[in-house]
Amino acid sequence: MSFLDRVFPPPAGMEPKKTESSNEKKPGQKLPRLKGIHFHSIRTRGMAVSTGLVLVLVVLAVFAYAVSLRAYYYSAARASLQAKAETASAFFTEYINRTYAEYYQSAYNYADNFEDKNRLELQFVDTSGHIEISSTGITAGTIPGSDDVHSALSSGRISFWQGRHSSTGERVMAVSAPLSASDGTVVGVMRYITSLKLINRAVSKSGLMAGGLGLLVVLVVFFFNWFFLRTITVPIASLTALSRRIAEGSYGTHVEKEYDDEIGELTDVINDMSQKLSKAERIQTEFISSVSHELRTPLTAITGWSETLAYDDAIQGDSRRGIEIISREAARLTKMVEELLEFTRIQDGRFTLHVSTVDFPALVEDCLFTYNELFRKEGIDVTYLPCSEDIPEIPGDPERLSQVVLNVLDNACKYGRSGRKIDVSVGMDETSVYCAIRDYGPGIPPDELPQVKKKFFKGSSKERGNGIGLAVCEEIVTRHNGVLDIVNAPGGGVCVTINLPRKA
Repeated sequence: MSFLDRVFPPPAGMEPKKTESSNEKKPGQKLPRLKGIHFHSIRTRGMAVSTGLVLVLVVLAVFAYAVSLRAYYYSAARASLQAKAETASAFFTEYINRTYAEYYQSAYNYADNFEDKNRLELQFVDTSGHIEISSTGITAGTIPGSDDVHSALSSGRISFWQGRHSSTGERVMAVSAPLSASDGTVVGVMRYITSLKLINRAVSKSGLMAGGLGLLVVLVVFFFNWFFLRTITVPIASLTALSRRIAEGSYGTHVEKEYDDEIGELTDVINDMSQKLSKAERIQTEFISSVSHELRTPLTAITGWSETLAYDDAIQGDSRRGIEIISREAARLTKMVEELLEFTRIQDGRFTLHVSTVDFPALVEDCLFTYNELFRKEGIDVTYLPCSEDIPEIPGDPERLSQVVLNVLDNACKYGRSGRKIDVSVGMDETSVYCAIRDYGPGIPPDELPQVKKKFFKGSSKERGNGIGLAVCEEIVTRHNGVLDIVNAPGGGVCVTINLPRKA
């Protein structure tokens, strides 16, 4: 149950319908953006776009570098193995043309004295694909089963193979060179095998170094982008705050210009606008104050003479009715002038409070008694609901608080007279006391509700007024550290709640 429902329970059959949660999305309605999510800020978008682009480019560059480096090392290793295979196979050609025993002995001696045993494995493979001699001695008698051996035996040309070693599982590269007799017959294959472990390690190390350098580049770009975007977003945030203060009526405020660029030019324009608005506001206030003072003297005379003529028995009929209209309109104009003067005091900073202790329920009851005759003439039934417990006195200016209550009651009578009823309630909670005044009129259009406490706002109502009464009330309640709350009540009408702190 809401605060308003506790103060004024709705009549039977008029219970407010259950409304959807503010977090639920209605069909066709866009949910408000969460304040904690800042992805749509210029700084976040700028950082995401610029740093993200650089990061993608760096990743691609590092990947391309690693791939090209790997290809380069593999190509160099392949060329080296090919050169060795061509030289060694040419050397062994003369032994092939001799006896098999001489060939085998030469191959065995060459493998046994092979200088690159730590880096390469040398194998002699026969025409059946079996390894006859190995520089390591481990693979002798086995069948490699790789494509390079079969290709060299069948084509008579040097063949290459890259894959995993059948016994160790590590990645290797092999080059097979055919050994041909003088008649062109292939009688065997000389095969060199090297591990790619060192090459892959070198590629990984270089890739990591390139990745580290790329990360450094990304961090440098991130820092410079952050600094650059900060030179844009910080002034824009200051200008936004300034514009918001100007929109709230704080004319004359300005923000310091930091850079002589487009944003600096915008800063000068907004500062100049603020100063001109302040000047225009000051001229307007001075004009209102001057006119209000000038109107008080003739209005006093009109009011005095209309009251004097009202006591003249010689004036009867339409003349007396005219005198009553003059008196009533003069009183209305006098009230408007007083409100205008009150407004100029607020604008000029001459508005002060004379704080003492206030019996708030008694103050509200006095205001109701003051307007009792007005309510009777308008045919409005007033229901007063006092607090069930004693309310202690609160700090405040009794004259100003009476002005607020009377103004709210006057608005309830003026704008809610069609409802023929006004409810007034006084209560308190742990921290504050309140007075809730509700009418049963047409209410306030939802789009106008946030504007009703702004100065000179009259909205779509056809009732006469200058639109500053609630602005003055808002100022008075705010200076009491209270809250003036205006809402449309369930079942129709407007409820105005005056919340005042129990302690200063």
